Amino acid sequence: MPAASNPLTQTGEPITWNFKLLAQNDLGGFGGMGEGMAVQIAKDGRRIIWLAHESAPKNFTGVDVSDPRHPKVVVQTALPQAHMRSNSLEMTGDILAVAYQTQKTGQQPAGLELFDVSVPEKPRSISFFDCSGATSRGVHQLWFCDGEYVHMASGAPDFKPSNPLDDQFYRCIDVRNPAKPVEVGRWWMPGTSATDNVAPPPRHPLDKGYRAHNTNVYPDRPDRLYLCYIDGGMFVMDIKDKANPKPISHWTNSPPYTGFMHTAVPLFDRNLMLVTDESTENSAKDWPKLIWVLDMRDETHPISIATCPLPPVDAYANRGGRFGAHNIHENTPGPTAWKSDQIVLGTFFNGGLRAYDISNPYQPKEVAAFVPPAPKGSPVGAIQLNDVYVDERQIVYTMDRFSGGLYTLEMDF
Repeated sequence: MPAASNPLTQTGEPITWNFKLLAQNDLGGFGGMGEGMAVQIAKDGRRIIWLAHESAPKNFTGVDVSDPRHPKVVVQTALPQAHMRSNSLEMTGDILAVAYQTQKTGQQPAGLELFDVSVPEKPRSISFFDCSGATSRGVHQLWFCDGEYVHMASGAPDFKPSNPLDDQFYRCIDVRNPAKPVEVGRWWMPGTSATDNVAPPPRHPLDKGYRAHNTNVYPDRPDRLYLCYIDGGMFVMDIKDKANPKPISHWTNSPPYTGFMHTAVPLFDRNLMLVTDESTENSAKDWPKLIWVLDMRDETHPISIATCPLPPVDAYANRGGRFGAHNIHENTPGPTAWKSDQIVLGTFFNGGLRAYDISNPYQPKEVAAFVPPAPKGSPVGAIQLNDVYVDERQIVYTMDRFSGGLYTLEMDF
């Protein structure tokens, strides 16, 4: 391989190494995207990818990616209010679950909305589960993969955090009757509720809050929740009794790292787990933010054994915006998602999209990178890739946080 094509040696130019760009779509000029991606096979055979937006005015967008070289927007919906966002979405069958979070506590609507998207061009609201309240901003992230339960990071009208930054916790919502969602269980990190009889946790220097983020549950182990709690680390939870979730183990890297644990993805057949931190500061001020590999042979004692390598921070810190880990492809259950316990794909904001071979979990190796030019209209002057999803055809979808919209790629490795 010529040295100039090796992403570890790049100093600023775009990179396309072992990925092939098929198309980019700026979604009609509303290309600021969040961290929700889900693929549906519509009744007429079309393949629709549903995308959550980072901020107002748009709610979610449906794109026909039957031909990934020619993605076409088929529907784009508006948010009810400018002070809210729909950062996260998931789907089962033809039901789309969308998270609503407001800018401030007490604002409405804040909660969970379910849509019937059996006709993609005409999303129809089925129900809204209200999570608003004096100390609640609603729902930040959700997981909906079995058609029965929505697992989510949410505030609630009857929850008063011990610190305003700790306002979202784990909630399990029964949606087997999608017209009438019902909460069946909840859990928060001890000390984060004003009603707890234990001391609040110590604050991190950057202090992003002790609150729930990703709430992953897999059919391989339906009695387990893999819960990331931002500055509180990662919890493996027993949810066999959904009314009474119980922690099995806890792992954190902060301190000495800077918090904001984001996603946990178990690799069951290999007794491993992937855990990501999110970069939340521009110019890599919270560096390093990494993808961690944990040994999970004993789920009561997770052990870190490696991290996925990144280029030197000096090569990206001053390119604009954030640099560091964020989302990874989560091996989402269902027929339209690719599954792999050998390859990890993750987004790194201005570090683009990167793929790693973890066949040797002690020595992850980078095998591909995609760092496109700054999209038109980017306020930070750099790409900020926010999320990634791979469908069962091994087509890769990634999207930009501010203006670039959707990118479709093939893996050449």
